[in-house]
Amino acid sequence: MKKLLISLFLVFFGTAVYADGFINDLRKLFAGNGAVIYAVNMRTFGAVDADKNGIIDLGEAEESGNFLNAISRLDELKAQGVNTLHLLPVTPVGKTKALGTAGSLYAASAFNTLNPQLASDKTVLSVETQAKKFFDEAHARGFRIIVDLPSCGAYDLYLKRPELFVKDKSGQPVVPSDWTDVRLLNAGTEAVYNKDVYNLYKAFVDYMINLGADGIRADAASTKPASFWKDLIAYSHRRDPQFLWLAEASELWTKPVAQQAVFTPAGKLFDAGFDGYYGSFFTLKDWKTGKELTAAVARSKGRGVIGSFATHDEPSPIITGGERFSEMIIWLNATLPVNSYFVDGFSTGDTYVYSYANQKARKTFTDDQYYFVHRGKLDIFNFSRKPGGYNLQLQRQFEFANRFKSDIASVLASGQYTTLSAAAPSVFAYMLSHETMSVVVYGNLDRKNPVETGIRVPKINQDSTVMPIKIIAVPIAGSGKLNVKLEPGEIQVLVVGGADAK
Repeated sequence: MKKLLISLFLVFFGTAVYADGFINDLRKLFAGNGAVIYAVNMRTFGAVDADKNGIIDLGEAEESGNFLNAISRLDELKAQGVNTLHLLPVTPVGKTKALGTAGSLYAASAFNTLNPQLASDKTVLSVETQAKKFFDEAHARGFRIIVDLPSCGAYDLYLKRPELFVKDKSGQPVVPSDWTDVRLLNAGTEAVYNKDVYNLYKAFVDYMINLGADGIRADAASTKPASFWKDLIAYSHRRDPQFLWLAEASELWTKPVAQQAVFTPAGKLFDAGFDGYYGSFFTLKDWKTGKELTAAVARSKGRGVIGSFATHDEPSPIITGGERFSEMIIWLNATLPVNSYFVDGFSTGDTYVYSYANQKARKTFTDDQYYFVHRGKLDIFNFSRKPGGYNLQLQRQFEFANRFKSDIASVLASGQYTTLSAAAPSVFAYMLSHETMSVVVYGNLDRKNPVETGIRVPKINQDSTVMPIKIIAVPIAGSGKLNVKLEPGEIQVLVVGGADAK
């Protein structure tokens, strides 16, 4: 407890300093649930929107996000406790049959070069040199970098290399699900995978490792055979044994994205060498009972998983549940045996509502004449403003929780997770215990009604050393029991010395 008190003092009055000479340790960090991942769209991350209309008017004293202006935000993220960046696709984007005026980030037109949109025009340096500078500056501050590997190719790439794509019975390229701006790559089958697509991805791995990437997030990973991934992951580890692979996959996803598509379930992706996956935490917004959280944790037990409560594919938590719901996501990430995951703008309560949505554009760089957006979700289709909101209380919680997660690193890495019994159905409760310290967490999933309930906590009593973390008063009722009062959507966190889950 004394060590924790000292650490919490440092949360408020000091910051960690990384040693010189970055060495990739991402797989080790991830295995101990220690990653705090921050997903960014580089095209908006450092954008300058002078007239505050939400759209970046290039050439009119405004600048979209690029590798160089992104550097100015790194110290901000470090101060907030972030230690890993997830760069949404930085590959060139298609302009034919496109979505949005800049093109969807996931409509990759090439896999062996960088998106020229991410180059600053204020320097003569190449886009590769600018990217390398960003990677170096990030590493100098202790950040690990995960880059996104798109699962499909843009229509532009299909026109150049049609042999890379799956065709239907009429010979037309397959459109996966509702991704109308892309076509499905033909990765082959489990028995024989497609070497042409494999070599396309292998070139991407080489390119990114040469730039300084520390891992890859595989978009829609289930659309490729396990044998395909097994060989590619093994290849990357020969170059960098700590190179991490994160699968966009969930045990809840059980069907292919198209009739002609391969489907590889999450379990087989782990067998192929993936270090982690999304799990099923993105369904939090629909949960009504504490048992649903318990089930989600149980499904991911023994596997690397991220706290995918709100990804760029999910609506803003501020819209779906408000400030308390967002705080719940923050503290679940900090205290569950998961790697934390957040999207740029989440920590200040961005609603991702853009006033220009679906309006005809003054200028476009694709064949789409309209500002296409997913309402309430991070814009990945246009040259948009920098993500961000104005909720300072949420930002303070974000910073505090991330530092707290760092302070309890040994508990998250080696602790015993135990579900605690709560009388009220809408309340979840759990404890993480390691040696003589336990972190006790409970919350109310009912976002409309307050609740009072009892929670059984083994061996807690009036003599226990209790430190309130996200709570004002400690609600000890007696030996082995807490009597708690929770507002709608509220989460509370305690640190207990001497509580034992055994």
